[in-house]
Amino acid sequence: MKIKDLNGCTIEITNLNEAIQITRRYKRYEHENKGFSKLDKKLNQYWTDLYEKLLKIKSQKKEKSKI
Repeated sequence: MKIKDLNGCTIEITNLNEAIQITRRYKRYEHENKGFSKLDKKLNQYWTDLYEKLLKIKSQKKEKSKI
């Protein structure tokens, strides 16, 4: 499956559960040096967006399997 990131780039997802785990972990990362706070905020937005899109896909797949 493919999704678009915040930059409009297409990303191919081959393992949905692994992608969810990775994005969950990445959205929590931040530098110890507060000089990177702007970058950390942008990165958090990026990974949070991907994480939420992946969770939505997983939820939709569960709904379809119930039918």
